[in-house]
Amino acid sequence: MDGGVDVAVLAPHATGIDLCLFDADGTVGSERQIRLEGPRHGVFSAHVPGVGAGQRYGLRAHGPWDPMHGLRYNPAKLLVDPYARALVGTLGFGPTTYGHTVDDDLQGDVFGLADPRDSAADVPHGVVVDLAALPEEDPAANRPWTPWSETVVYEAHVKGLTRLAAFLPRELRGTYAGLAHPRVIDHLLRLGVTAVELLPIHAFTSEPHLVAKGLTNYWGYSTLGFFAPHAAYATAKARKAGPAAVLAEVRSMVRTLHDAGLEVLLDVVYNHTAEGGPGGQHLSWRGLDSVMYYAYDGNVPATYADVTGTGNSLDFRRPEVVRMTLDSLRYWADVVGVDGFRFDLAVTLGRGVEGFTPDHPTLVAAATDPSLHGLKLIAEPWDVGPGGWRTGEFGLPWAEWNDRFRNSVRSFWLADPARAAHGLPGHRVRELATRLSGSVDLFGGGSPPLIRGPEASINYVTAHDGFTLADLVAYEHKDNLANGENNRDGTDDNRSWNHGVEGPVPLDSPAVDLVPLRRRSIRNLFATLVLSAGTPMITAGDEMGRTQQGNNNAYCQDNEISWVRWDSTAAWRADLLETASHLLTLRREHPALRSLRFYTGTSHTDGGLPDLAWYDPTGEVFSHDRWHDPALRTFQMVRTARPPLRDIVLVVFNGSLQPEEVVLAQTEGDPWLLVWDSVWEHPQEQREAAIGGVLHLPGGVTITMEALSMRVYVTR
Repeated sequence: MDGGVDVAVLAPHATGIDLCLFDADGTVGSERQIRLEGPRHGVFSAHVPGVGAGQRYGLRAHGPWDPMHGLRYNPAKLLVDPYARALVGTLGFGPTTYGHTVDDDLQGDVFGLADPRDSAADVPHGVVVDLAALPEEDPAANRPWTPWSETVVYEAHVKGLTRLAAFLPRELRGTYAGLAHPRVIDHLLRLGVTAVELLPIHAFTSEPHLVAKGLTNYWGYSTLGFFAPHAAYATAKARKAGPAAVLAEVRSMVRTLHDAGLEVLLDVVYNHTAEGGPGGQHLSWRGLDSVMYYAYDGNVPATYADVTGTGNSLDFRRPEVVRMTLDSLRYWADVVGVDGFRFDLAVTLGRGVEGFTPDHPTLVAAATDPSLHGLKLIAEPWDVGPGGWRTGEFGLPWAEWNDRFRNSVRSFWLADPARAAHGLPGHRVRELATRLSGSVDLFGGGSPPLIRGPEASINYVTAHDGFTLADLVAYEHKDNLANGENNRDGTDDNRSWNHGVEGPVPLDSPAVDLVPLRRRSIRNLFATLVLSAGTPMITAGDEMGRTQQGNNNAYCQDNEISWVRWDSTAAWRADLLETASHLLTLRREHPALRSLRFYTGTSHTDGGLPDLAWYDPTGEVFSHDRWHDPALRTFQMVRTARPPLRDIVLVVFNGSLQPEEVVLAQTEGDPWLLVWDSVWEHPQEQREAAIGGVLHLPGGVTITMEALSMRVYVTR
């Protein structure tokens, strides 16, 4: 047509919407306002000729200022278009960014007068992006489509993964392009992961209380634009070239990872926005239609129904909110080409009039939409509202973070030994056994029963939120003082164990002898994670012993506390990387470790071995009473692949503080081959064990398991 753009803005309670156009530099004095027509069905719209790619813009909304009833229209405030494909400029944190009148300390009556000061100079502007002009290479065209049974997730932060990577050119460190650099890809492939799950890359901002402390929102769980990539992660060259170049860099990252066989999953935050509670900033949704976008409790004065703990929750009882979420997901799937999503506080997305339901329109639509069909959908299956813990209730095709797995593994290897060292009882092994075998108690429901398999369980021991693997074995108490909240933030339920001394142990310390046991505990935790039935998720840097210095809530630490270290000269870190790679290779090579179905304890064939069997230290099959024996800390697990494959794996666990004698379980066929022992600092010690003649052992032979150790045997 005439090269213009079509504009449509949803704001049912508004009386008028202005489209505000700015010159290329965003000069406030250049603003040109165009009143949109409408509303029709709550939508204001217009065709605006002469507007093309690169145009900076914002919105102003007219309507009643009636905060007692949730209506907060203030045309003095420039608003971000919720559908903006790009944002430029930085957000200010002064009084002008608030819809209600506040003083210089940002204090004021939430239900008081509207603030008359113009905010255009203090908020980001949207930018028109011509998607048709993007490079022709479609990042969705070369998706690896990795089956769930082969998936290993690597949770990473775009900036934090490569910010300290001295092997990268300086201009690439901490960027989208840096993440897709061949050296980084080689590391991921060498490790053996198949999918990179990125912490939020939707455009986000920091919370005012962090800015006041000189801190920032490092993790990115404070969204300002569900369609715009976070520009700060792009290279300086791309940022200078403009929003289209930033988007192109993101797409190039995705395509390059795809070329290497790696999927890209996005951690997405649709449950709340950056605007905070009613006293927060006036940036977008609040100014367009607060009572439509946000959930209220129905009281007067109007108060948000906050089930996210952030001050606000988007209202998924509203079709408009569901539509915005689905539109965003489709955009990132179709245009950017990502392979799936991890939904932060996903229970909020499934809350209807009567609370959470797995049949909520948002969840059903995400599972059935043609653009999303076949992509990986992962729920964080809880929020902080009533009935907020819903692990196991999302149904096909969803997978879910399994916090019960995390707690069980930490308890068995760390919290229970710490208690035993003081003569206190621990947990029974039956809980760990349930997690090792795929958590059928959580994910075996549905219609028909057992329709989901073990892969629905996203198993993890660590995540971005909490201690790193190295810190789990070195700290019993969080050290979050750097966060500026007097160590009140972050969980106290860490189930960690410092092995006798809190924090780092210097080489000249009398306690240096405990360090090897710490390293063994790390190996135990990692091996339990990757050898369990389900989908393992590894936190970036854990494979190299990354520490956050005891901080278990580093959401505001955009510094070396959070960034991954690549340049350590410590030999144990290199050994750990080799161990992690070896264990993931075992998982990949042995189908018995990657079951598509829940175990039944029965044989695949007449007279054959059961698909899963448990043995006590004497080599006897577990009896009912043994499962309830609180003193039992040593056991064996045998898993068998389905025909026609003949693959049998035996894993022996000793969670006791003392060495234990174990009679190896007996099976048909060849002797057991020892392929890994957590006592080994490096997998090459397998060769040394072979020289000693201890690799091939028949069932029924008695072995000695070192304290707090595990072994893996195989036979084909």
